[in-house]
Amino acid sequence: MNILYLTNHLNVGGITSYVLTLASGIKQRGHNVFIASSGGRLVSRFIEEGIDYIRIPIKTKSEVSPKILLCLFKLRRFINEKNIDIIHSHTRVTQVLGCLIQGCFHKPHISTCHGFFKKRFSRMLFPCWGSKVIAISPSVKQHLAQDFKVKEKDIKVIYNGIDLNRFNNLASASHRLEIKKNLGLHDGPVIGIVARLSDVKGHIYLLQAMQMVLTHLPEAQLLIVGEGKMKDELLKLTSDLGIKNRVFFMPEVQDTKEALSIMDLFVMPSLKEGLGLALMEAMAAGLAVIGSAVGGIRNLIQNGENGLLVKPTDSQAICQAILEILRNPQKKEFLGNAARRFIHQNFSQEEMVLQTEKVYLECLSARY
Repeated sequence: MNILYLTNHLNVGGITSYVLTLASGIKQRGHNVFIASSGGRLVSRFIEEGIDYIRIPIKTKSEVSPKILLCLFKLRRFINEKNIDIIHSHTRVTQVLGCLIQGCFHKPHISTCHGFFKKRFSRMLFPCWGSKVIAISPSVKQHLAQDFKVKEKDIKVIYNGIDLNRFNNLASASHRLEIKKNLGLHDGPVIGIVARLSDVKGHIYLLQAMQMVLTHLPEAQLLIVGEGKMKDELLKLTSDLGIKNRVFFMPEVQDTKEALSIMDLFVMPSLKEGLGLALMEAMAAGLAVIGSAVGGIRNLIQNGENGLLVKPTDSQAICQAILEILRNPQKKEFLGNAARRFIHQNFSQEEMVLQTEKVYLECLSARY
């Protein structure tokens, strides 16, 4: 098959990580893989995997932008020359583009829904979901069926997969000390989060919990990895809470492996979450994890078995869960090992690739 992936950009983030993992796996299966986007910091990673890249002017958040028509025009010859069989889109804007390509070239269009959409009128009037929709968790499937009336037979739940080999050998003890020193961290336990700095990720509640944690474990420290529009607000909050010297901010990174290697505990206090790729990577790295009991996080964390679930927005509960793990090294190790096993058994790159390939073949066979 000749498969064309569409996404707005190839910068650091969950969608880019998903597409890179999927596209490289599909390529290894012997298919020809292409990706069209507006560019980004990770373009070279795709090229290194042997994925052909085409730049299109899709840098827009508007689903009615004239840039979408420009992209359609630019891709017209490319689609014919490369004999593209499948179009796979990953954002709202590229779903619209994929729908136009499907209409003009009669190519099957599949979209992946990576989270939750607001119920805007335009989404209801012009759904643009494609021949099939891949939902990354059962909660996302339920959202599509209930809120947007997508037919359940057209939705396929395929969990995100990750390249487990990346997390087999984390940094050595001496390297971890070096990383911590370079970041300005101290000798105490490191609580960590990797997520864009957005209100939906719940950083505020983690910072409030951290203030409480420090009254019991003053040597603890919090590492926040990510960038976003809330950075200034979060920096001010750390100062207002009096914990500025125990909280460290780190810009987004292309590879989370190094950041995860210096964490003792990972917390994902999201208010909404389609699944949680960063959480999956933390579990694959063998970290004990805490997450809000929302969305796809409930499909990852089995409370008390491979992590701890807490009520969303409950800073006190987050604090108690952190203390429960950090005060009990045996429990921390048990939960971390169970988390790693769970990811290895259920969320491999191979399984995601095989299930997605099956969707492609079903769409092609339905076409003829």
